[in-house]
Amino acid sequence: MLKVYRSEGEALLETGVVGEKGSWLHLVNPTAEEVAEATRGLGVPADFVEYPLDEEETSRIEAEDGCVLIIIRVPVNRGDTYDTIPLGVIITEGCIATVCLEDVPVLDELHTSRPRGFYTFKKTRFLLHLFYRTASQYLRYLREIDKKSEALQQRLHRSTRNEELIRLLGLEKSLVYFTTSLRANQLVMEKLLKSHLAKDPELSGVGGRVLKLYDEDEDLLEDAIVENRQAIEMSEIYTQILSSTMDAFASVISNNLNVIMKFLTVVTIVLAIPTMLASFYGMNVGLPFQESPLAFAGIVLLSLLVSSAVILILRASRML
Repeated sequence: MLKVYRSEGEALLETGVVGEKGSWLHLVNPTAEEVAEATRGLGVPADFVEYPLDEEETSRIEAEDGCVLIIIRVPVNRGDTYDTIPLGVIITEGCIATVCLEDVPVLDELHTSRPRGFYTFKKTRFLLHLFYRTASQYLRYLREIDKKSEALQQRLHRSTRNEELIRLLGLEKSLVYFTTSLRANQLVMEKLLKSHLAKDPELSGVGGRVLKLYDEDEDLLEDAIVENRQAIEMSEIYTQILSSTMDAFASVISNNLNVIMKFLTVVTIVLAIPTMLASFYGMNVGLPFQESPLAFAGIVLLSLLVSSAVILILRASRML
């Protein structure tokens, strides 16, 4: 999908002119034709458009031929689990472009509920709002993961089933993805802040013409860094809690299994006594009391007495 937007006053209008000055080019899982069209219209290397389409691409900044490519990893909801995918932001002297494999909520929010000061021709402010919304999206998903984890734990308290354990493992895996991606995004934002404070033209594009970070943008970038750092801390805390919970449930399951095995062992021992006595009196040889009409009742009574005695002995030794 290829769409082009342009700010007209407070409205965000869709146009069809790729590379128009002050516009926002939005690419979602583009075809080869759309990639070629975007490359020609933006005047950027083809790699800049193709890099974000690699699911394993990590967060980084790259500048070439007067263009800047910034890749961050954004969160996506997969139902029971969560994942992160790369989102590329290409900034040229005339416009800005976003490239992603999926239509992610972060960009939908920028489009539907435009924050104050958001305009397509303000490229740096666009980027900083994207950073901030991405960190906020991570925080929302982290709260969802925490709620899902608590619900699964409540179910496990009532009944230990493989389904809940597998879902908890999926959430733990999601937290690992989140933590790794958040740390990489943090490095990108801190690198931008340091380049601004150090007035480094290399990270700002050729001669600082492409990506200009004004002093009034510094507060927004710092807010995004703080929000992202908070998401990192929450992700690490939730990971530790979930890991400890999984270990605790594994110990509980192992203990329950031991209790069940001990109970079955005791039952086997107790049931072995009547079986042994019945086997003795079932042999085809001469036995005491075999002519007595009370022999059967006596054997049953003896079995009950011996079994009861064994149960009392096992209970006294805390084996039952």
